[in-house]
Amino acid sequence: MRFRKGVAALAAAIMSLTGLAACGTDSAQEEGKPDSISFWYYDTETSAQTKAWKKSAEQFTQQTGVKVKFEVKSFTQIAQNSSQFLDSNQAPDIMESNRGNGSAGMLSAMQLLTDLTPYAKKYGWDKKVTEADASMAKYDDEGIMNGDKWYGLPSYAEYQRVYYNVDMFKQYGIEVPKTMAEFESACQKFVDAGVTPIAADAQEYGVMWLWWSLVGTKANRALIDDWHMYKHDVNFKNKALTYATNTINKWIKKGYISRNATGLRAEDTTTSFIKGEYPIYQTGTWNQARFIDQVKKFDWTAAALPGEKFLQGCTGNLITIPEHSKHKDLAAQLLNNILSESNQNDIGNDGGVPMAADLSKITNEKNQEMIKEYSAFSEKGNLEYYPDYPASNLTDAMSAEFQELVNGTKNPTQVLEGLEDAYTTGVVDMGFKDWEG
Repeated sequence: MRFRKGVAALAAAIMSLTGLAACGTDSAQEEGKPDSISFWYYDTETSAQTKAWKKSAEQFTQQTGVKVKFEVKSFTQIAQNSSQFLDSNQAPDIMESNRGNGSAGMLSAMQLLTDLTPYAKKYGWDKKVTEADASMAKYDDEGIMNGDKWYGLPSYAEYQRVYYNVDMFKQYGIEVPKTMAEFESACQKFVDAGVTPIAADAQEYGVMWLWWSLVGTKANRALIDDWHMYKHDVNFKNKALTYATNTINKWIKKGYISRNATGLRAEDTTTSFIKGEYPIYQTGTWNQARFIDQVKKFDWTAAALPGEKFLQGCTGNLITIPEHSKHKDLAAQLLNNILSESNQNDIGNDGGVPMAADLSKITNEKNQEMIKEYSAFSEKGNLEYYPDYPASNLTDAMSAEFQELVNGTKNPTQVLEGLEDAYTTGVVDMGFKDWEG
């Protein structure tokens, strides 16, 4: 096993292609008190975290007299072009970044993000954020997560939950499941009654996420570390990966998941669940606030997939301070405001999963249950993150494999072979690891 020789060499090659490397400017030096600082983000305006960020900015302006100039970017703009504008004098003071080795990790290894470790100690972020949640904010010198330096601040978390239409369960005389055996039994009863039980899209990420939750019912810590931190080569024939792939295939054949899922996107399945067309839907907690607001015709409940030992989730997108920010101290002060108890409470009350809230101040019972569930896994360090984080190619490549499984054009063995090929190619191309033979 050979670990990568260093992202620095790869980063240098990437930056040389952009024509923006080593600008040689003094743009990163702290200037005097400005009229405003810039904050680039791509989250939706209605998300709990965006609301909290903007409220924090108002408080920050009252404290300092400095305004926060928010500027919306697309996810694609930041994901694909960040290595270019972050290495120029056009870099913002604060930027939302996707987390993971292929995103924030790569940018940190390219020395385009500020090491926030001194601020984390100054403001006590390392005391407020659990070790498991901090793992996505901290990277080593090669850009691998769970390192020793903070390169971003997590202000919220997200994870996959299974949402149940309680009224549909009552209509068909079926109990909401608490074990995997009960889950599969409930699915079969719905199929027998002519109802497709599970809403799942295969055109995007729904089936992939459901598969990774199934992996979490059989996984151990070694598999999670091998998958995300490249501790050892991943055995794609191991019990957890094989079980999850075979189970998804079984559910498709039994009709628990429709083969029509190949033509569905996440918005299609979300809308269908809201309309009451499916009894079961696994989706991210980012939809919880939407369900609270838009589901008016039936009662619902939610929980992690029955039997999960490792929860599919982690801290949400990171708030980072680019290395070329001219106002790092002010930026860090704003970040600290975002992590304040009052703003964290707001995230919880708006349907998000906060990092450092007072649970007694969360007024919605459904949100309180969600936060408790996540905290129970986070405090034990039992998070499995998302499966596509090890390399930037995996989001599309893994989804494509599961679309083939749903289509019936690949069997489970072929899908696992395709996943292995995509994973291996991705981590090698990213420079994270070097396989030979």
